[in-house]
Amino acid sequence: MESAENKVKYVIGVGSGKGGVGKSTTAVLLAQACAAKGLKVGLLDADITGPSAPRLLGLESFRAETDGERLLPIPCEEGFGVMSINFLVEDEDSPVIWRGPLLSRAVEQFWKDTAWGELDILVVDLPPGTGDIVITALTGLPLTGVLFVATPQDLVTMVVSKAVAMALSAEAQVLGIVENMGTIVCPECGKEHPLFSSGEAGRQGAGRKGLPLLGRFPFRPAIAQSGQLRWSELPEGLRLEAQALAEACLTAAAKAATVAGPRKAKAPAEDCGSGGCGSGGCEDCDCGGREAGDCAACGEAPSPGKAGI
Repeated sequence: MESAENKVKYVIGVGSGKGGVGKSTTAVLLAQACAAKGLKVGLLDADITGPSAPRLLGLESFRAETDGERLLPIPCEEGFGVMSINFLVEDEDSPVIWRGPLLSRAVEQFWKDTAWGELDILVVDLPPGTGDIVITALTGLPLTGVLFVATPQDLVTMVVSKAVAMALSAEAQVLGIVENMGTIVCPECGKEHPLFSSGEAGRQGAGRKGLPLLGRFPFRPAIAQSGQLRWSELPEGLRLEAQALAEACLTAAAKAATVAGPRKAKAPAEDCGSGGCGSGGCEDCDCGGREAGDCAACGEAPSPGKAGI
C-alpha cells in the first residue's frame, strides 16, 4: 500500500458506532503495543472534529512541520509518528468547523501528504458513527481492515452493528470487535467486577455478525483520570491486554490481506470545489458542475474557524 514515498504493510482502522466507548484509547494502545513489538508504526488521527490522540500521547503542545513538500509526523515517546488536525491549529481547543467534503479531504491529505515512510502498520483512529469522514476513510484509504470498539450494552451494540454493516457495504474488511469497559478493576483490591454485562459485546456484536472478539479492556479509574497513556507507566495488566489485541489484529490483518489482496484507495469523486457537494461529487449535487465556483446550489465553503453547515 503505497502513496508517493509511503509504503505501509497494514493499514488498520479503529472505529465505533458512537462516541465515548474508548475508540481513541484503543487506537493508541494498539499502536503502542505494536511499537513495543519492534514494529515500525504510525498513528493517523482521522477524527478531525474530535481529535484525542495528541493529548493521550502527551503531544498536545506540539505543532506540525513540513519538509517543504509534505507534513512530518510528530514522534511520540514510544517511538512512532503521529499526525492529527490538532497539530495544525494554533490552540487544541479551537474547533474545526468545516463542511463534510473539507473534512474528508483532510483525511485523504493526512494519508497522501504526510511523510509516513516505510511502516509495518499504520493505525487510523476513525471518527465515530457512519458519516462522510468515515465513508471517505473506508473508500479513500487503502485499509487492510477495520476493527470496531463497543461497550457491552444493547444500545451501543445496535449502533456498532450499523457501523459494521456500513463498512461491509463499502467493501472494507472488518477484522473484529473489541469490548471495552465490560468490567471495572477495583483500585483497592485489583479484582475485576462487572460494570455492564461483560462479554455481551462479543456475544451480541461480534457473534451476530460472525466476527471474532479481538480483545477486551476493563475500565481502570486511574487510567481514565490521568488522561494520558504512557506505555512505560501503564499497569502490567493493561499492557498485556494491549499486546494480546495487537497479536489478534496482526493475525486478522494478515488473513484479510491474503484473502482480499492489496487494497488501493479509490480516487475521490470530483466536485465543484465549493464544499457543499456530497461524497459522490457534483453528480450528487443540484449544481451539476465540474469547475470551482460554478455551484450555485452549494454555497461558499467555510474556512477554518468559520461556521459551516
